[in-house]
Amino acid sequence: MQEQPFTAGLAARVELTVTEADTAQAVGSGDVPVLGTPRVLALVEAATVAATATRTPIDTTTVGVHVELAHRAATPVGRTVVARANLVKVDGRRLLFEVSVTDGDTTVADGRVERLVVDRQRFVERATRSS
Repeated sequence: MQEQPFTAGLAARVELTVTEADTAQAVGSGDVPVLGTPRVLALVEAATVAATATRTPIDTTTVGVHVELAHRAATPVGRTVVARANLVKVDGRRLLFEVSVTDGDTTVADGRVERLVVDRQRFVERATRSS
């Protein structure tokens, strides 16, 4: 039996300095020039991927399957935000992360991201067949 490569406590952080391309206006999620929610989601997902990157076996990957995210504060262009992901639970192939995005002392967003460990080749083959 193969040992589980992932354990609770794995963590990572990813930084982003907000540009015009990251705004709600640019990504189509609103009409204001602040960090758009889709970019916040992409940032926390990047942090979850980074948390497991060094432990992911070569023939596997993780895919996002469920997100709960509260976008709590607006972030203007030029500010730097930090996304953090902490693996809090491993249940077979399911990985549950607590995530947050901060701008200094301000919580920009927080929530949970669930990822599933999958065989990379099989996943791509199934996706290709269904399209």
